[in-house]
Amino acid sequence: MLDPTSVAAISAVLGAVGSGMANEAGKWAWESTGGVVRRIVGREVPAPVAPDERDDVARMVHDRIRADPQLAAHWAVFAARVRRTPAPAPAARSDLPASIRFFTDRKEAMRRLRREASRRPDGRPRLALVHGPDGMGSSTLAVHFGAQPTRLFPDGQIYADLGGGGAGGARDAGTVLRALLRQLRVPDEEMPTGTDELGEFFRDRVADRRLLVVLDHAYSAPQVRPFLTPAPGVFTILVARAPFPGIDAVRVPVGPLSDRDAVRLLTDITDKSTVAAARATLPSLLRRCGGSPYALRAAAYQLSAPTPPPRRAEADGDPVRGAAEDNYRLLAPESARLYRLMALRAWPVFDAAAAARTTGQDPEAVVESLEDLADRMLLERGGSGNGRYRYRHGVRAHAEAAAIREDGIAACSAALARTLSAYTDLAASAAHQALPESWRVPAPAEERVGRRYEDRGAALDALLAESGNLVEAVRCAEESGDPDTAVRLCRALWPLQLKAGHHEMLLPALRIGARLVDTHRPTSPDAGALHAQLAHTLTELKRWDEAETEARAAARAEEAAGHKRGHASAVEFLGLLRLRQWRYPEAYECFDEAGGILDTMGDQDEGTADLPRARALLERHRGRALRGSGPREEAREKLETALRYFRSSGDTYNTARTLADLAESRLDEENAEAALPLIEAAITTLDGQSAEYQLRYLRRMREACVTG
Repeated sequence: MLDPTSVAAISAVLGAVGSGMANEAGKWAWESTGGVVRRIVGREVPAPVAPDERDDVARMVHDRIRADPQLAAHWAVFAARVRRTPAPAPAARSDLPASIRFFTDRKEAMRRLRREASRRPDGRPRLALVHGPDGMGSSTLAVHFGAQPTRLFPDGQIYADLGGGGAGGARDAGTVLRALLRQLRVPDEEMPTGTDELGEFFRDRVADRRLLVVLDHAYSAPQVRPFLTPAPGVFTILVARAPFPGIDAVRVPVGPLSDRDAVRLLTDITDKSTVAAARATLPSLLRRCGGSPYALRAAAYQLSAPTPPPRRAEADGDPVRGAAEDNYRLLAPESARLYRLMALRAWPVFDAAAAARTTGQDPEAVVESLEDLADRMLLERGGSGNGRYRYRHGVRAHAEAAAIREDGIAACSAALARTLSAYTDLAASAAHQALPESWRVPAPAEERVGRRYEDRGAALDALLAESGNLVEAVRCAEESGDPDTAVRLCRALWPLQLKAGHHEMLLPALRIGARLVDTHRPTSPDAGALHAQLAHTLTELKRWDEAETEARAAARAEEAAGHKRGHASAVEFLGLLRLRQWRYPEAYECFDEAGGILDTMGDQDEGTADLPRARALLERHRGRALRGSGPREEAREKLETALRYFRSSGDTYNTARTLADLAESRLDEENAEAALPLIEAAITTLDGQSAEYQLRYLRRMREACVTG
């Protein structure tokens, strides 16, 4: 049994607490840990970020408690209080895309996959690299294998799209890891914040499972390495257009179908009489399809259609683009225009509303056109029957080229501007409805409010559904030379940062926004807001040095713009960062400085109505900083002052948080009798407010008081 006072055990406690900072309860525990470490070591200790730093802190604590039984007992009580007991792992949900009905001539590839999936464990990861050109069915093969009835994967099949054929379109590792963990039914609030920790956490979660993991559209060894595991029950299938070095995987090539198998597939999809009737044109169709299952499926429309005019010669070299060209020529003009214009950017998924704004067409007609395009395999349905669509990579390339050729640069630019306007209006309206009281989210003009959402949650869900498109829209606005639109979009991301996380996904857009305001609007309120947003996300990702740089930039920008409320908020944020870093005296100085800025505000300044609440929050933060650095009585005075305001104003959430702070300060003194009623009051205050993680932490505190 591991000695709870050993370096390894102490480091494990530090790691467990640090990995739980995705929710408010985890941040409470992290601050408490810093205060305990400071008291045991006898001096300020910087908060560890990397595993080696964590081990260094563990050695400091170990050296002190080994020589002092009272400190050892104090650490043991604290470790029991913050220890996280993992919940039983529920069954994974399967997020594999739907398989297909007709599957032809892949027996050897399926045999290779089964052999790798079922081989005896020998310490090597179970890993296969399925590769083939676009449209040859490599992704379909992996999905079809996962859909087969088998006893190999009783714990589920999970899937992630890594984002395409190059670094520019790839999804970052953190976003993919979170997507995989959600399929394992891990709530976002239980996931670690840093990407390295996420990788460790994922590998730990799958260690004892018998699971299939399909990673689609991979392109390099460094890209896929964070998702690989040596767990004996996990079989990972990588899907790529071409094999790549650096991965010790079974290679499973997927090549073109023979003419015989191609005819069999066409017959399965249509019927014998249709194929027989097309006997005269069948050889040329087979040549154009080049053995591509995608092209053959798309060609099923053409077997019963009148012979179209000769195709453009440049499409003949690529079966996917050739099939797209053949079906494109059968479209009605309005559907063809929609097909072209929505392909001007790689939107992750889009719906009829975005397509209607882009094309200027009637929304009801657009719905019919989208369904027609999906039936012709010129679009793919987004899944779950949710009315969202996307392009296959090669098909989008065809559509984009057709748009430039047939619509011209000016019309394409105008269509992109309409798409950007649609996403900007949606984002601004939904963001304001998700956080109506926040001065960080500018209210849209009345004529641009658009859809009214049922409640805040519905507005946040709308932002979540479009989050990938909003990030792409920021990139598009920058490339289009439209910094104002990029900045508006970035400002609307604040509710996603604050309420939903998704920091890895949003980080590229926020970096663009901060860069653009520095170049085009350095003295505007937007500059301070965007640097503050970027600082927030960098903090949540534990990139603390970068976060400090951005927080200071936010403070300078807000001061230059004469925006006192924003200036105070930026300085306050720097103090909160210092709390996260266990630099408690510096945190207190930041909160004092922020309070001094608030004291200079007059009636003419924006945000004066929020001053009482802002001052109460600063008082609570001062109490937290004092609690970490040692003066307990003074810390409690600050916290009790804040508590009186929160109670009188009906702010139940901050009332409960402050009660928890006061309880923690009593537990620091090992005074469970004084802490218990404060904990009970906090639990009662939070009950019914969907604050499960805070309640779970408070209940552990209560248990420590009762059993301690």
